[in-house]
Amino acid sequence: MLEVPDTELRERLAAALGVARWVDEVAARAPYRDVEELVDIGRAAATPLSDAELDEAVAHHPRIGERPQGEGSAQRLSSGEQAGLGAAEEGLDAAIARGNRVYEDRFGRVFLIRVAGRTREEVADELQRRLTNSPDQEAEEAKEQLRQIMELRLRNLFPEGTA
Repeated sequence: MLEVPDTELRERLAAALGVARWVDEVAARAPYRDVEELVDIGRAAATPLSDAELDEAVAHHPRIGERPQGEGSAQRLSSGEQAGLGAAEEGLDAAIARGNRVYEDRFGRVFLIRVAGRTREEVADELQRRLTNSPDQEAEEAKEQLRQIMELRLRNLFPEGTA
């Protein structure tokens, strides 16, 4: 059984997906049998996300290749996730930085992607591919990336046996 005090539960949930409505909805269903039930309820509550919720959540994510601002669980998770990309590569990092600027000009938000399990080259390739999306297509892809990030973070923040 995942039993966590309400304040701590809400802090962990906000680190997984910084959307107030989602945090309220998922916290209201506690306690959870196990992390898989939490992930299932979390995904259901995050499907769909509104465009305003996308913007709310993205505000908590740094640009790919940049250090998170501030301190807390979300920032530690972002740092760890990006560290998984491996050592910096000057050419790829410059391409990602340029792509980030183009993306932000085109879509008005930070490029968001689940970096876990991806290389820098894969991130750069995905960024270029997604620049060809329409604004509506890209909003849906960004929302799906948020859901994938949320699931990974929930598993990290609520390991089995959390009490």
